[in-house]
Amino acid sequence: MKPLLRHVVMSLAVVALTACGKGQPATEHAGQPPALAGMVVHAQSVHDEQVWDGVVEAVNQATITAQTNARVLELPHDVNDVVSKGDVLVRFTDVEQKSSRRAAEAQVVSAEAAYREALASYDRIKAVYAKGFVSGAQMDQQRAQRDAAQAALAAARAQRDQVGQALDYTVVRAPYAGIITRRFVQVGEAVQAGPPSPQPLIALQSLDALRVNVQVPQAAVEAIRRYGAAQVLLDGEGGHRIKASSVSVFPYADPQTHTFNVRLLLPAGTTGLYPGMTVRVAFARGEARRLLLPASALVQRGELPGVYVLGEHEVALRQLRIGHRYGDKVEVLAGLEDGERIATDPAAAARWLVAHRAETTP
Repeated sequence: MKPLLRHVVMSLAVVALTACGKGQPATEHAGQPPALAGMVVHAQSVHDEQVWDGVVEAVNQATITAQTNARVLELPHDVNDVVSKGDVLVRFTDVEQKSSRRAAEAQVVSAEAAYREALASYDRIKAVYAKGFVSGAQMDQQRAQRDAAQAALAAARAQRDQVGQALDYTVVRAPYAGIITRRFVQVGEAVQAGPPSPQPLIALQSLDALRVNVQVPQAAVEAIRRYGAAQVLLDGEGGHRIKASSVSVFPYADPQTHTFNVRLLLPAGTTGLYPGMTVRVAFARGEARRLLLPASALVQRGELPGVYVLGEHEVALRQLRIGHRYGDKVEVLAGLEDGERIATDPAAAARWLVAHRAETTP
């Protein structure tokens, strides 16, 4: 049995070595030049960029606070609810405010009656004064009474307006369309407008207008100020970019980190971004030469991208290290040289390799 087993093992080893000697690399085959669509890649002039991380935030964001002392009666919306401008966010009890308004309106009615009486008396005295039947002192006294009644009426109306405003404060409405991010109170809770400070009620953020804040080192600030252009990189959407409407560099640095805050305003109606997200921002800093190829020519093998390189008599799958995307093109950092020819249809190149392998395999 032992000689027989030794003979079988040696036979298997010979077969394995023979197979290894006949094998060809999976990504390279000699033969006739492949008839595949291709292109020669060359370095191109593109905008040189610096990329930094930034945080998206809402331009309109506010914590709405109490402006009257009352008890929470209704909270129509909760956290994550989307509200329109003017929607009711908080409704308070208004018994005291309504009582104060009725009292203020009664004061206005009383002041109006007093003013009408004082005005009528003034008109009568004025008529007889013109005929010389009353003295100037009596005329002055009547005029003073009229003016005092008029001032009392104005004060009563101002008090009514103030009380009416306090009544309006019992219904809190959304100042703009947005999403509720936090709720600080519950139904039945008593709130106060102060002192020492108004009590917070609702935190609201608008998604209609967004901006990005980026902390950059002081060495990069000069180029950012000079070119004033930036784009937000959205790698999750096929390399899509959003051009900033404006770029503002704060005129001072953080004394602890020595970094400058740069604020980018995004175009209205920007989708796919939400407050609190981290994004990459590319700032322009001049022109540079970059080796670019179409993003459609890339293939993914595991975690590494690659491209099919066309030689005179072979096709080879080359792994690449890629950089930024420029529209429908991608930057090649390593793995490809200027002047090499690549397949623009990676699926066709893969089929050619499979067919060629079948032809050359005995």
